[in-house]
Amino acid sequence: MKPPRERMLAGLPVTERRIQVAGVSTAVLEGGHGPPLLLLHGGIECGGAIWAPAIARLAEVHSVVVPDLPGLGESEPVSRLDAAAFSEWFAELLRQTRAEKPVLIAHSLAGHLAARFAADQGDLLRRLVIYAGPGIGPYRLPLRLMVIAARFSVRPSARNAERFDRFAVLDLDRTRERDQEWWEAFSRYTLSQAVVPHVKRTMTELIKTCTKRVPDADLRRISIPTTLVWGRRDRMVPLSLGEGAAARLDWPLHVVEDAAHVPHVEQPEGFLRALDAALAGPLEP
Repeated sequence: MKPPRERMLAGLPVTERRIQVAGVSTAVLEGGHGPPLLLLHGGIECGGAIWAPAIARLAEVHSVVVPDLPGLGESEPVSRLDAAAFSEWFAELLRQTRAEKPVLIAHSLAGHLAARFAADQGDLLRRLVIYAGPGIGPYRLPLRLMVIAARFSVRPSARNAERFDRFAVLDLDRTRERDQEWWEAFSRYTLSQAVVPHVKRTMTELIKTCTKRVPDADLRRISIPTTLVWGRRDRMVPLSLGEGAAARLDWPLHVVEDAAHVPHVEQPEGFLRALDAALAGPLEP
């Protein structure tokens, strides 16, 4: 049987390669044809493979680039994954993948890093989609999430992973049934990565850094078109946070019904419809 990561990516129109990016050995998935689109995963041990349910459709009309963040998935770690380290790594990633002024879709914790990058180096991007990102408003980790995450960090067992998944996903049983083989591979790969010391450290750093609020003054310096996408029933990062940011910053907000924190896994078609709407907006901010 193939390793879990290969099973997660089986049949997708992408190739995987490893490149040196700002001194970091980085795993990157690439495929498709058309305007460049870069998918940035959030705080998940499996890295960019979490985007698998949406990649095939996106690659029909885009040149898709999906990296593993340093220290997650198959990418090597950096000494500290903060905004400065991310910015250096990401700017070099754009150069090496020749993703000239891509649309950037940044999920969850990566939304904080992407927003800071766009505020400082937005000229390297065409458009930004912040997808359920806690850093764009006043955010406090839900108590239940803190407990579940702490239990999983101390004991990354299948049982504790399922507790986490049931909080992240609106209907875990329905989501698993959609593609049981993929979900089983995802669970196995994520668990195998969760015990790796540098992965545990990176996850801790991301949570500490990327749950902090990016000041509105910095968000208003983002000059490229910026759109929000959210799951209606997100328990990790409530929709109200996205609604507040949309009202304050005049950013369009597109909501995926019947989904929580990972609509591209729970409701791929609904997510893709919301993303199509987000990308159809004008290119002038």
